Amino acid sequence: MAKYAIVDQETCIGCGNCEGLDSDIFDLDEDGLAFVKLDRNQGSVPIPENKVEKLEEAVEECPTDAIKVSDQPFGEED
Repeated sequence: MAKYAIVDQETCIGCGNCEGLDSDIFDLDEDGLAFVKLDRNQGSVPIPENKVEKLEEAVEECPTDAIKVSDQPFGEED
């Protein structure tokens, strides 16, 4: 099943844990806050299957729980 991710930049502290785990998924913006690179933090592009394990690791390592994951694109309603 596809996984989608965003970083809540209101709670992100820019520690860089997520980027350190997988810089193909995450990067830090000009303010030092993390974002999902695949879609500029829109949660609209699925995380590649071979990266889901790293995504889950980043979620566990995020000290502020700023990384949000969903089975459907963010912004879509059921």
